[in-house]
Amino acid sequence: MDLKMNIKDDAAEIIKKHVKDGQVVLLALNDGSTKYSKQGGTCTIGANFEFVVLDEKDPDYDIKIENNAGLDLYTAKAETGFLEDSLVVNARNATLSLSDDSGIIDGAVGVVNFKPSEITEKDMQEGKTC
Repeated sequence: MDLKMNIKDDAAEIIKKHVKDGQVVLLALNDGSTKYSKQGGTCTIGANFEFVVLDEKDPDYDIKIENNAGLDLYTAKAETGFLEDSLVVNARNATLSLSDDSGIIDGAVGVVNFKPSEITEKDMQEGKTC
């Protein structure tokens, strides 16, 4: 699958504030289904995304996203089920939104520098992260 993303200038500026030279950026679901998600449960399935900044590539995120901001950007197969052609990241009032040909996918996309979480599987099952 070939993914292309147009990251508007204001959005690129916000993302790049979090990224150091040599770091990798992931477009990941933030719905409890990934190891990077801090949310969980059925309240957010497929509706929330985040840009995750890592020091090195994650082999699970092996789909390169071509982008105009020069980011080393990847996603995983599971995420592609929620994405269509013509991905666009925009910024309004310092808030990022992700859209595609079908419309807005997520109106509040976060950018995080990943640090392992103390959230347990039990916390997720009990809905403590929703």
